[in-house]
Amino acid sequence: MKVLIIIAVSLVALLIIAVAVVVLIGSTLPKDHVASRSIRLQKTRAEVYGVVRDFSSAPSWRTDLKQVELMPQSNGRLHFREDGKNGTVNYELVEDLPEQRLVTRILDTDLGYSGNWTYEFAAEGAGTRVKITENGEVSNVIFRFLSKYAFGHTATIDTYLTSLAKHFGENAQPE
Repeated sequence: MKVLIIIAVSLVALLIIAVAVVVLIGSTLPKDHVASRSIRLQKTRAEVYGVVRDFSSAPSWRTDLKQVELMPQSNGRLHFREDGKNGTVNYELVEDLPEQRLVTRILDTDLGYSGNWTYEFAAEGAGTRVKITENGEVSNVIFRFLSKYAFGHTATIDTYLTSLAKHFGENAQPE
């Protein structure tokens, strides 16, 4: 019985030490980051922009989304709520230059992360290069550690771009 108690106490102590190390390392990392990825698709800028800009249809091709609710605002800006595998996030469409550039910004302040995505659409040969740049802030030190060392700052961008390529029947990979 004593051996089991010693093992249990040791495991709890190791867990506490591991969490403390993660918190310590996370607190030394910068809150802000910039991450950028792109993909080349064999579609026109109009086709790609049209799919990306149609937020309400995104659940039909994005593997990480269940539903999107559009909420037009009185100031003319579009707000939308995404319900996905990582919970619910509210966004604002900050900038919309058709077939050139979109900027969306997270409105929520209690997620442990925030920021914006800039989508750029550039003609490349007969196709289009879509580039997403994330200007993010990770306020939660544990999530900051995990986003840096476990899944990376580009994981969500990569999932988005891979889903976009699949929507067009392509197997392009983010770079």
